[in-house]
Amino acid sequence: MAITAQMVKELREKTGAGMMECKKALEESGGDFNKAIEYLRQKGLATAQKKAGRTASEGIIASYIHMDKIGVMLELNCETDFVARNEEFKQLAKDIAMHIAASNPQYISKEDIPQEVIEKEKEIYKAQIKGNKPPQVVEKIIEGKLEKFFEEMCLLNQPFIKEPERKISDLITEKIAKFGENIVVRRFVRFQVGQSE
Repeated sequence: MAITAQMVKELREKTGAGMMECKKALEESGGDFNKAIEYLRQKGLATAQKKAGRTASEGIIASYIHMDKIGVMLELNCETDFVARNEEFKQLAKDIAMHIAASNPQYISKEDIPQEVIEKEKEIYKAQIKGNKPPQVVEKIIEGKLEKFFEEMCLLNQPFIKEPERKISDLITEKIAKFGENIVVRRFVRFQVGQSE
């Protein structure tokens, strides 16, 4: 099937990928639009993983106030000022700040949780397990409970409140693939009226 300029243009508008990438995706998928989109997503996610190690020292501070009762400030970093000024990047920061207001994560990622907190959780889970179960079964149960704990406590592991089928880490990975730059949640703070330190 001949790939037309119009097909490339449509795919580009739909995905935000570059012209040459869109042309290649359409060629690889024999002109099938859905397969071309899937091809671009897979390629983009692979690219995003490569970029994850790069330094992100530009970015913005975003804030979100909910009904004058909850406030969030978030620092979202990227690699260049060009991306930091992009409206889509700013919207990502606002969405994450709003999510933090609603979901109240305690940490950015599970790597930020002190080891003693994780060990304490494991002890609690062990105490909750009833019956005489083999050690490997106990270990599996504890692993499952820890994953649930990470999902509740860690921003990157939480399902995004606007689209619960996607995690916050998925949102960020998609934008890394789209912008071609590493994006990192550097820090956040959440205030709630009446909440003690």
